Amino acid sequence: MLTDQGNQSMVTEFILIGFSGFPDLQVPLFVVFSIMYLAILAGNIIIVTTIRLESTLHIPMYFFLSVLSSSEVCYTFTIVPNMLANLLKEKPSISFFGCATQIFMFLSLATINCLILTVMGYDRYVCICKPLHYPVLMNQRFCTKLVVLSVTSGFVASIVETYFIFTLPFCGPNKIHHFFCDLAPLRQLACGRNYIGEIVIFLFCVLIIVFSFFLILLSYLLILNTILKIPTAEGKRKAFSTCASHLIVVVVHFGCASVIYLRPQSRYTLNEDMFISITYILVTPLLNPVVYSLRNKDVQIALKKYLRGRTRSQKM
Repeated sequence: MLTDQGNQSMVTEFILIGFSGFPDLQVPLFVVFSIMYLAILAGNIIIVTTIRLESTLHIPMYFFLSVLSSSEVCYTFTIVPNMLANLLKEKPSISFFGCATQIFMFLSLATINCLILTVMGYDRYVCICKPLHYPVLMNQRFCTKLVVLSVTSGFVASIVETYFIFTLPFCGPNKIHHFFCDLAPLRQLACGRNYIGEIVIFLFCVLIIVFSFFLILLSYLLILNTILKIPTAEGKRKAFSTCASHLIVVVVHFGCASVIYLRPQSRYTLNEDMFISITYILVTPLLNPVVYSLRNKDVQIALKKYLRGRTRSQKM
């Protein structure tokens, strides 16, 4: 929808045409995505609840995991419900204010996820490379500060990026070639260019994605160096097993993010970006509870203990 302001028409809503090219698949996609979304909610909520209730999991590694799972729940809630509703609509749309809110929350939570994964990498480094100093270095106060810093940085970065996007003039057309409001398709709709804003947004993306990944890579290079010095094969296996789940999530998360946000805008294509975005928005949050519950014995034991306790209380 367009409204006239002076001699210029301004966009008041956007049409999301991401799945419009697949009319016969919209209902099947709705079913599949709904199942995945429910699994994401259930999996991450179970992880957060288990960590909170089980005292043996009250250590930094699982504290950060509970924060990541909570962020993933909020992250998917920003995109998926609206996406599911639009799959059943003849005219999938979102208001201008709704689009601004969605992109702000999406960028905030995506940044927070990157930073929390970075913090988790540092936690693994301290645990393996400095085990005697671990309780002192990773005390509860310091861990809380790291989380607060990550959350604050995520929202500040998102405020800057959202500001530069929505100070651009949107005077039509109003069809977003995606299933949600994202940076690249929105920039394509703008009637003008803000080169300073585009540079700032790109620098923020580089800083968040590349710098975070570099810190994680550095942590794991130091971890690998320490593991190679462990004399026994069993010791090496145990040390590496504490990092495997985190590594899997990091590769998928940063791989998708770098493809979407670090390539030139001229290489934007609807079908390719939709596939990558679905992986980024649905598969990665689903991967988090699956990987950590299947590969982590501590979580498995705590979850079984919690479920047995619930079963006994119901019988009584």
